Amino acid sequence: MLDMEERVRPVRQRALAILAVALVAAGPWLGWWPALFLIPAALCFGAADALMPRMQRPELLMFGAWIGSGLVIGGAVALSGGPSQPTLAWLAIPVITLSSRFPMRGVVVGVIVNIVILLVVAFGVDANEIVENPVLVIAPVALLLCVAVLSTPLMRSDIQHRSDAVIDPLTGMLNRNALGTRVAELAQQSHLTGESIGIIVGDLDHFKAINDTRGHSVGDVVLKEVAYQLRKQLRAFDLAYRLGGEEFLILLPGSDLDQSAALAEQLREGIAGNDVAGGLQVTMSFGVGASLRGKPFDYPEVFKAADAALYRAKRSGRDRVCLSDEAPAAAPLESAVPAFA
Repeated sequence: MLDMEERVRPVRQRALAILAVALVAAGPWLGWWPALFLIPAALCFGAADALMPRMQRPELLMFGAWIGSGLVIGGAVALSGGPSQPTLAWLAIPVITLSSRFPMRGVVVGVIVNIVILLVVAFGVDANEIVENPVLVIAPVALLLCVAVLSTPLMRSDIQHRSDAVIDPLTGMLNRNALGTRVAELAQQSHLTGESIGIIVGDLDHFKAINDTRGHSVGDVVLKEVAYQLRKQLRAFDLAYRLGGEEFLILLPGSDLDQSAALAEQLREGIAGNDVAGGLQVTMSFGVGASLRGKPFDYPEVFKAADAALYRAKRSGRDRVCLSDEAPAAAPLESAVPAFA
């Protein structure tokens, strides 16, 4: 959803501009008040864009902003004359973006919400006119439903093809193909906000021994379960990647070195404290780096520092977290003995 929101944002801005021009051009006939409703719509989405990176559940915030856009259109239609106006059909416009950002349940809920808004506006402004001429609501409801039905499979196909290109089929994590785009976005974001960007590089300890002694099928199960353990401890806007083999990378927007190290230790404990693949215990080593607050995010530099820290963690006994440009941390007593010799 976050990726698609980045793609939808400039298109949404152009759509608002088109609606503004249309409302201004139709002002002598519709009145000027409806055009003013575009201002709260733009502010609503602008606030959502600003707050979304800090939210644990950004999809709820974006869905709320989406409902707000429907309410804005409904209010504009009500002021311009209600069900007799062709602008009532504009409630179908937000439906186009539903399936690009939300699962089918969100699409269904969004369609129902906009139909309710449409009916409330139509009957609330002039119920007698609707009773006398039901086509005034039948036609826009049919248009709204058709837009949802036709756009959903097209969007799902696009999402599937893009997912196949950027998602590791074994673990469900993002792969290297997805990393470049996100790194560029974070570099631009850090340039504007001055926030730190953390990087955690993790590598399973003695994974070759697992493949050699238990077989590659068990190794695949270990990778899938480790990926699950990593993902479930991350925030919604943190992104985890499988770089290849048993090596993983996590990007942490807004996290400095200490915050990134604390999360890495949490991840290390989560891996070491859970049995995988039918009782098998595995451990993981982590290297941590972060850009300095107030300076642009230089991914190659920060990754190189985190990767070097990972190698120090491996050389120092594994199952530990090491920070960039710091001495290796002491191994925890409960996991000082590696799972495989």
